[in-house]
Amino acid sequence: AVWCPLSPAGAQTTQLLIDPPWTPAVLWDWVTLTCQGSGTPSATTWYKNGQRWEKEEREKLLVTESGTYRCDRPGSGLSPSVTVLNDELVLQVLAQVLLEGDTVTLRCRI
Repeated sequence: AVWCPLSPAGAQTTQLLIDPPWTPAVLWDWVTLTCQGSGTPSATTWYKNGQRWEKEEREKLLVTESGTYRCDRPGSGLSPSVTVLNDELVLQVLAQVLLEGDTVTLRCRI
C-alpha cells in the first residue's frame, strides 16, 4: 500500500509570481519574483539552482543572474520553480493557468 499525505482543505501553498508575467522569464526583462505564502515576508528563504541563496530574506527578488529559483515560506512550504533564461531569442506565453480551448497570446522576443 502507498500512503500519500493530503493537504487540509483550503491549505495555502507558496506561490512564486513573475513580473513581467511572461514565461519563460528572460534576464533582460528585469524580472522580479515575488514569494507569496503565509508567515512573515522577512522569513522567506530563496533557492537558486537547488542551493539556499543567502542573499535575500524578503518576499521580492530582482533577478540579476539566470538560473532556476524557488522560495520557501514557513507555514506554506516550498514554491514551484521558475527558470530565468539569458537566451537571445525566446517564444513566451503569459504566465497563467491555461485550460484546453483557451486562447493563448504568444510573443517572440529577440
